[in-house]
Amino acid sequence: MIEIRHLRKEFDANTIPLKDISVNINDGDVISIIGPSGTGKSTLLRCINMLTEPTSGQIIVDGQDITARGCNLNEVRKKMGMVFQSFNLFGHLTVIENIMNPQITLLGRSRQEAFDKAMYLLTQVGLATKVFSYPDELSGGQQQRIAIARTLAMDPDIILFDEPTSALDPSMIGEVQSVIKLLAKTGRTMMIVTHEMDFARKISNRVFFMADGVIYEEGTPKQIFDNPKHELTRKFVQRLTTLSYRIDSTEFDFEAMNEELQSYGEKLLIEAERLTKLSLAIEEICINNIANYSENPFIMVKIEYSEKQDTLYLSIKYKAEEYFDPKTSESKLFHLLLSEPTTSLKETKLTDDPDGCEYKIDMSFNWVEE
Repeated sequence: MIEIRHLRKEFDANTIPLKDISVNINDGDVISIIGPSGTGKSTLLRCINMLTEPTSGQIIVDGQDITARGCNLNEVRKKMGMVFQSFNLFGHLTVIENIMNPQITLLGRSRQEAFDKAMYLLTQVGLATKVFSYPDELSGGQQQRIAIARTLAMDPDIILFDEPTSALDPSMIGEVQSVIKLLAKTGRTMMIVTHEMDFARKISNRVFFMADGVIYEEGTPKQIFDNPKHELTRKFVQRLTTLSYRIDSTEFDFEAMNEELQSYGEKLLIEAERLTKLSLAIEEICINNIANYSENPFIMVKIEYSEKQDTLYLSIKYKAEEYFDPKTSESKLFHLLLSEPTTSLKETKLTDDPDGCEYKIDMSFNWVEE
């Protein structure tokens, strides 16, 4: 078991990737570490392996404080293997030599023992025919599988993966993930920094969501991906990007909003057709009706896009003396939009106040290929 107590890492006054990490990692855990770039995920792994020295705090591995003075780190590292995103293979050595040499040097195995172990592992990762190839003769996916085999050759109890597929072409990611999935069934303790959300969901029994230098939320894949407790986690796992507007009169700069929507769509690769439908909904509901028939309109508009679900969301909150039912709109174009199977609408009364009730209208715009 690994116990981490109040781990902190400072590079300088303005760069503090780890602020306060306290967590227990149990034997056999397969933990995916997710979160935005720059939130300390890789630094956490490097600290656990003591490739980066923490500023303060403790890391206790099987009862031994590896941050304490006098700790034999070489012995500790024999229990841990680390797979980097950049492979770190020796270019002047063949595949078999890359896997044999660490066994001979660090574990004291004979050449025959090291060779037998290497061949067994190369067969396991599907690369037994590449024994005498050099790394630059292999694809990125093959090199990463060799790096995994080299790590396994050291018989580690714990394997740390630092974004193992981030340097690969999309066509090669699957072959590396398949090897890691097989390893996850062996009972080894594994920690994997990854940006692949579906992979993290399938392979892990625990997920850490890191933000602002801390483990912001942790739980099972189902808890983190389907029912996160915190809004920041929800936005990340659903890859939500948000635009917000306040409309308090019919003079609202609708043209400027549409220009921003256009840029928003180009950045996130949202089809112009969906953005046009969303814009029509905002204009008809907010401008032509709620704002047009209210003396002091107060309308909050939020637009979100979920890359994972490929859905564009529109949420409208407003306070008014009377409720506007979108289905009573006089716009034929808007009624046509509401009738489309890819568009959904939900209305909610939030507060019940005789001086002005608060209402909410939610719409979603899905994309279905013809």
